[in-house]
Amino acid sequence: MTWWEALLLGLVQGLTEFIPVSSSGHLVLGQYLLDLEAAGVTFEVFVHFGTVLSILTVYWDEVADLLAEAWAGLRAPEAVPTRFRENDTFRLGVYIVLTLVPTGIVYVLFEAQIEGAFENPRLTCAMLLVTGVLLLLTLLRPNPSGRLTSVKAIIVGVAQSAAMIPGISRSGSTICTALYQNVEAEQAAHFSFLMLLPVVLGATVLKGIELVETGMGTAGGALAIGTVAAYASGIAAIYLVLDVVRRGNLQYFAYYCFAVGGLGLWLL
Repeated sequence: MTWWEALLLGLVQGLTEFIPVSSSGHLVLGQYLLDLEAAGVTFEVFVHFGTVLSILTVYWDEVADLLAEAWAGLRAPEAVPTRFRENDTFRLGVYIVLTLVPTGIVYVLFEAQIEGAFENPRLTCAMLLVTGVLLLLTLLRPNPSGRLTSVKAIIVGVAQSAAMIPGISRSGSTICTALYQNVEAEQAAHFSFLMLLPVVLGATVLKGIELVETGMGTAGGALAIGTVAAYASGIAAIYLVLDVVRRGNLQYFAYYCFAVGGLGLWLL
């Protein structure tokens, strides 16, 4: 992979991680169209880490509050039930942890199948059509006004698990699933972005250890360029999606998914 190919794929990742059109799907198709040897999950994890840095940049205050509340809960576990009832930030942190349960179970059970899916561009195109349907169905819930609950958070976590398949948008599936459950639109978007942090940080640590053991060779430069590109474009994408979600216009991204997925199935 050359530096400009890594740059291009990093920009694609940063934009499409938050824009609900599947970042992993675009990486698979980008690698195929550029005739690259599949960069695979390792490259995707590192450019995902770039988007994690963009979340930390935009949501630094919220993340700091979440960490402070988590530390307070660890120091005084007997007060956790009270904190959960009375503290919105602590409760949000618990909801984020709950989303990790289905995500972790699915990854452990289907890791080989998930990694293998990154070699199949036609599957990716088919899953883009599924993402389009998910986005279009938000028209059935035009003005959500409810709040998150524990059950809703777990269901959103299930949606995140499905998004391990390239072509299923993680942001799209999680935001849409929250909206279907009558979660207020802006809260749904904020929750989708924040719940990404522990998943990708954990995956990055695991892949980082693997790379240290096996050696990165010449891949290190490409990983760095892709990560920086994903970081910069991710910040722009977060603000764009927040504006679109506030306006209730997610369905417009469905048409893009239908176009790319349908064209891909026709041509590949």
